[in-house]
Amino acid sequence: MEENKTKDVNKQNPKNDGENELNMGFFKKLKYSIIDIEKYPNMSAQGLGKAISYLAKIVAILTIVFCLGIVYQTYNLVNEGVEYLQNSFPEFSYRDGTLNVESEEPITISAEDSVAGETIIDTKTEDENIINQYTNQITNAGGGLIVLKDRVIVKNAAIAGTISYSYKDISQSMGVTEFNKQDVINIANSGKIITLYVSIFLTIFIYVFIMYFLGTLSNAILLSFFGFFTAWLARIKMRYVAIFNMSVYALTLSVILNMLYIGVNIFIPFEIEYFQVMYAAVAAIYLVAAIFILKSEFIKKQMELMKIAEAQEIVRKQMEEKEREEEERKAREEQKRKEKEKEEKEKKKEKEEKDNNEGQEPQGSGA
Repeated sequence: MEENKTKDVNKQNPKNDGENELNMGFFKKLKYSIIDIEKYPNMSAQGLGKAISYLAKIVAILTIVFCLGIVYQTYNLVNEGVEYLQNSFPEFSYRDGTLNVESEEPITISAEDSVAGETIIDTKTEDENIINQYTNQITNAGGGLIVLKDRVIVKNAAIAGTISYSYKDISQSMGVTEFNKQDVINIANSGKIITLYVSIFLTIFIYVFIMYFLGTLSNAILLSFFGFFTAWLARIKMRYVAIFNMSVYALTLSVILNMLYIGVNIFIPFEIEYFQVMYAAVAAIYLVAAIFILKSEFIKKQMELMKIAEAQEIVRKQMEEKEREEEERKAREEQKRKEKEKEEKEKKKEKEEKDNNEGQEPQGSGA
């Protein structure tokens, strides 16, 4: 019963609805950002801190999806790698952050033969020019791995740039200082490998979250400049911070599409040539739509205010007319009262004169 009463009070009190709008949670914002552009002004009104928090949360979800995909790839890579190590790979050893593969020439594994994409193994070189050539090679191949003496470099088609993992960081998290080929095979077949997956997940999460957050934040800033210019053209006076907040929410669908693109790309490597153009275009459409909806609401309110002003003017004129008529009526009544008083005075005077005349005796009446 009390719950029903509370619902009835909320329905009757629009102020409560406004407070609920200002306290909306992350998933409600996510929904409104995609299917209810009219809510953008309300969400923007929550302030810059709420917008940044929303951006961080959605980027965190994107990062988790990406990291889970990388861990899955690592799992497949480990299973495939164990078989390859046992049958085809030369002997190798690791000690104090340095990997040594007993091969004088670089080893190249094609993308068709590796779940990680094209893989280049060269633990002899420290020449950055050669390493850059390797990076360009796996980039042109759509992604892959570069195994060096002190680190491994990962390139994924879904992201710009590369990710580098230091052997020392990974080995310290696993509590390993040295191993050889047989040790790796033993570890891969034991429960200790889970520690590797957790370490990879955490390392990638921190790196990718920072990169994606800064990248998405820069996109929001660029989009807000576009929105500010659009608002100027539409002749709407808006604070920049309000446009920036709306830009963050306008990026929601683009970020989700990017998330799906990365997720699918992990399992089926492919590249959409104009994806970044589509990414920006979708966000811009959302922001422009929100600005023009805001303008239409502003115009509607102006028209309502004009109607109210016109109605007030009509009421004012009617009241003035009424007051004037009332004053005229009172003036007429006052005039009638004065005329009546005057008439009564004249009658009274005539009567007094008549009474005086009747009270006087005619002269000579005593003869």
